[in-house]
Amino acid sequence: MLLSFIVRRVLWLIPVVLAVTTITFFLMHQTPGGPWDREKPVAKATLEALSAKFGLNKPVWVNVAAVRERWNSGERNPLRLTLAFLDSQYFRYLWGLVRLDLGPSYRSKGTESVQSILWRKFPTTAKVGLVATAFAVVVGIPLGVLGALRQNSWIDYLSLTVATLGVSVPSFVIGVLVVIGLSQLFGVKPIRAPEEWRGFSAAYLAPGIVLGLGTMSYETRLTRSSMLEVIRQDYVRTARAKGLSEFRVVTRLMFRNALIAVVTVLGPAVAGLVTGSFIIETIFNVPGMGREYVVAIAARGYSMIMGTTLLYALFVAIANIWVDVMYGFLDPRIRG
Repeated sequence: MLLSFIVRRVLWLIPVVLAVTTITFFLMHQTPGGPWDREKPVAKATLEALSAKFGLNKPVWVNVAAVRERWNSGERNPLRLTLAFLDSQYFRYLWGLVRLDLGPSYRSKGTESVQSILWRKFPTTAKVGLVATAFAVVVGIPLGVLGALRQNSWIDYLSLTVATLGVSVPSFVIGVLVVIGLSQLFGVKPIRAPEEWRGFSAAYLAPGIVLGLGTMSYETRLTRSSMLEVIRQDYVRTARAKGLSEFRVVTRLMFRNALIAVVTVLGPAVAGLVTGSFIIETIFNVPGMGREYVVAIAARGYSMIMGTTLLYALFVAIANIWVDVMYGFLDPRIRG
């Protein structure tokens, strides 16, 4: 039963990937401009050659003109007519996805593929996301637990204040304030050179903490509310009446049951943190996927935008599947 439940959830990735690909593809092709737009005008022959090289001279959706031409020339082969009908940018991109090919990078004039660039940029983005995740979990969950155990005390008010500020203030505002504060007040250089992002250095602390602040605040509020709900349950009062120590009541009963709701939202949140933030990576000049995505949007790099969007959506979908599987493992009623 559990295996079939997992298989059903995994199969849902197919329509999700198809939907994200289709929506992103047609939205990108509806925006004005193209990947060859530059400040200096490019010769028409050069534009035609580049479009032909990368298949951008093909119709976006279906190639009706190719089918009509073959039909008028006497071609009646159904297979060849179908292939001519599907000879468009959209179906070419879908065929590339089947072959795990995200296409060439227009910015590099086809010298690099999108997957090779993402493969090179992902470790940097993942390190920032890991710092953000560690910060959100190590600070957010204990702060929520302490706030619930010391309700209406100064610790509770402190946790609520921190959580409210973290949720209310946008991350890009906090990022700019951190950059200004570190550079002007403490003389620390928050904007690092490209070589300083190699390995796992202190360069990841500032962007990681800023990136994880929103998730930390949300985890604090959710942990606090879940703990307060569990505290009022009858089995907690019964455990205390039986003489169990407060430490065992908190750790074995209250915290374990309150953590179920926290883990539920933590899965997609971790996926979002690990895949990075466009704004935070741009503010701190992080050479990761997020910054590459922003550059691709400015340059109308269709293949890079679609590849990055698809990768982000895949991470979030996998995180949601993980949460569903954990639910199915803990509660057999959900499997059916």
